[in-house]
Amino acid sequence: MKIFLTLLIIGQILMAAKTETIEIKGVKIPLIYEEDNRLPLVSTQIVFTNSGSITDIQKAGLAKVSAKILNEGTKTEGSNAFAEALESKAISISAHSGTETFVLEVSSLKDEYANSMNCLETLLKDPNYSAKALEKIKTMTVGGLSRKENDFDYIAGNELKSLLFTGSVLAQPSSGTKESVESINMTDVKKFTAEHIVLSRAIVVVGGDIDIKLVKKTLTEVLSTLEVGKSEPLVQIKVDKKIKNSVLKRETEQAYVYFGSPYDISIDSSEFYKARVAMFILGTGGFGSRLMEEVRVKRGLAYSAYARVNVTKSSSYMSGYLQTKLESMEEAKATVKEVIATFVKKGVTKDELEQTKKFILGSEPLRVETMSQRLSRTFQEYYKGFELGSSELELEQIQNLKLKDLNKYIKEHKEILDISFAIVTK
Repeated sequence: MKIFLTLLIIGQILMAAKTETIEIKGVKIPLIYEEDNRLPLVSTQIVFTNSGSITDIQKAGLAKVSAKILNEGTKTEGSNAFAEALESKAISISAHSGTETFVLEVSSLKDEYANSMNCLETLLKDPNYSAKALEKIKTMTVGGLSRKENDFDYIAGNELKSLLFTGSVLAQPSSGTKESVESINMTDVKKFTAEHIVLSRAIVVVGGDIDIKLVKKTLTEVLSTLEVGKSEPLVQIKVDKKIKNSVLKRETEQAYVYFGSPYDISIDSSEFYKARVAMFILGTGGFGSRLMEEVRVKRGLAYSAYARVNVTKSSSYMSGYLQTKLESMEEAKATVKEVIATFVKKGVTKDELEQTKKFILGSEPLRVETMSQRLSRTFQEYYKGFELGSSELELEQIQNLKLKDLNKYIKEHKEILDISFAIVTK
């Protein structure tokens, strides 16, 4: 009964969101919208697809540097004056880039919505493309990368990506290297913006105490600032199936063990809910997961151990990590292999499945309790090509999942046994 009520509540919440379109310069831009008048706030995200670090083919870090430029205000006012103007009206405007997307985010009080959109339009028309702003960003970025030279989790994580995606753009750090960032010039930033911050790549997500007619009218005016441009499909990058091992020597008192393997599933797979349950039991679920139980509880090799599946439009793979004593490194590595091999061969138990169902279904309301969470979920449904409300269907599928079907699915994915390791040790 409790699970049924959970699904009912989530279903009612998710149904509040809807999709429409805005047509600008002949381009139909998807608009994901949810009205929520409990607080006088408005949140807007303009998401540009195939515009994140996956496009940094020539210079690693370019997408992130370009986003930081847009956080430096306008060229006319400068970063400080523009920021002060926003702050005086409690408006927030920020830009950030992920692996696949570039996002402009605006939030404000309802009464300042028009002003917030005016400020966004001003920023788009007059970004701070000054030598001073670019030099500041490059200096700060290079400084941050220098500090990460002693962040062994960062080093091991990047090394793992280089093993899994050898020779591709995903093999390089999304923040770039000191050398690649230093090489970025204003021509690069302007070219990136001209190619990616365009109407043909845009998806708009809006939520809050605002009428959709006003949203459409205002956004049409703001986005008319942008060129039409052209959209391009994301390239799928396969994990290198060759098993690799890399050991990096550093002055450290711990061994940082990162591991990964292929995972053959697409972002729009109808069986993704099975992968979600399976990986929760193997390594995502924290205490009680197979990896945590074997690595920490039974053998005392590490404080924590995790594994999860990373599935996007551009890639799909399993990855995990743990820290252990220097002298326990080989045992920890062998334990990871053993746990995953047993998992694939024997599957999970009925008790593990039931406990996982209870946790996932019982904690789901916490994942959609804020407007931001709901909009993010709705965007992901749209982005993946699903109908709105598909997350509710996934919960029903998890609730009805049978042990034999889950174990059959687990045994079919033997590719996760092809484990590569990236280790930082002394």
